[in-house]
Amino acid sequence: MTIDSFSPDAYEHQLTDKLDRLQQEFAEFSLPALEVFRSPLKHYRMRAEFKMWHEGDTVSYAMFKPGEYRKPYPIENFPVGSEQINQLMPLLLAAIHREPVLRQRLFQVEFLTTLSGQALVTLVYHKNLKDDWRKAAQHLHQALDIAIVGRSRGQKEIIDRDYVTETLQVGNKPFHYQQVEASFTQPNAKVCEKMLTWAVEKSNSFGGDLVELYCGNGNFTLPLAQNFGRVLATEVATTSVNSALYNIKLNQVTNVAVARMSSEEFSQALNKVRAFYRLKDIDLDSYKFSTIFVDPPRAGMDPLTTGITQGFDNIIYISCNPDTLRDNLRTITQTHEITDFAVFDQFPYTHHLECGAILRRKNLSKTR
Repeated sequence: MTIDSFSPDAYEHQLTDKLDRLQQEFAEFSLPALEVFRSPLKHYRMRAEFKMWHEGDTVSYAMFKPGEYRKPYPIENFPVGSEQINQLMPLLLAAIHREPVLRQRLFQVEFLTTLSGQALVTLVYHKNLKDDWRKAAQHLHQALDIAIVGRSRGQKEIIDRDYVTETLQVGNKPFHYQQVEASFTQPNAKVCEKMLTWAVEKSNSFGGDLVELYCGNGNFTLPLAQNFGRVLATEVATTSVNSALYNIKLNQVTNVAVARMSSEEFSQALNKVRAFYRLKDIDLDSYKFSTIFVDPPRAGMDPLTTGITQGFDNIIYISCNPDTLRDNLRTITQTHEITDFAVFDQFPYTHHLECGAILRRKNLSKTR
């Protein structure tokens, strides 16, 4: 991609193409007017990973096309990466060249940065990491003022910490998030702020209680909590559950409970099919759920989970895959009406679009 590819005209042309395609693919739903949230033209990715290509004692950042793993594309700069990633890339590479123990059998480098100025670098190896590596990594941590994680098969070495703390502005309120290395976080922080603000603004009149599936580290949970009496958030990954609990305390949010369970398990608990020990301190019958929030993986929601959403008056659906969103909406719109639809350009210069939909039960929509 050339520098000209990052011009405002090039960006608008690519975004227009994506929007036109989306409108065609969703024509069956008679969508309301799209709300479009653009990305910065450059330096929007807060995380990135590169394979490391070795030639003798020289190593470089590289990317590969699928199926062409012997043909590297050297990366000397990375305009889509955050400014902090671009500042760190040459400094880290120089340090790796100075320290053979950091360079030898280094397979991959991962950067995680934040709008708040923190950085963590993960170095992935095909070797055991011993005391000489730890000593060199400690010097690297001090020289570059970054946290470092070293990984090899069955081994994880932490220098300083294995997380960063991000601060995202939602409306006029900041929210703070622990983002743990190797866990999912939204890559485009500025667009993420727009997504959070949109979801909060669209749900500020819903009232009642909220249930959230796939809550992750509490990215949406925390700002949405201010619109509801209580929130029950569910997540299956233990690391994400722990981060969500940490972030709840960090932001002094008092009306959120987190349960480690799948959507299927939540359905069974809600319908009293079976009891779960993980809900022993949560009285489901005391909740007055008005709304469900879902942000599923790229595969979308399975039929069971889609059916769960139809049991709520209001649905907030964030999707990273318009194809599976469209499939899910074909079922959900049998009972609900799409009242708002937004696109969030998380991944400029690619075909990907993140979407948001607000749906309300049809008989409820007609009475308001």
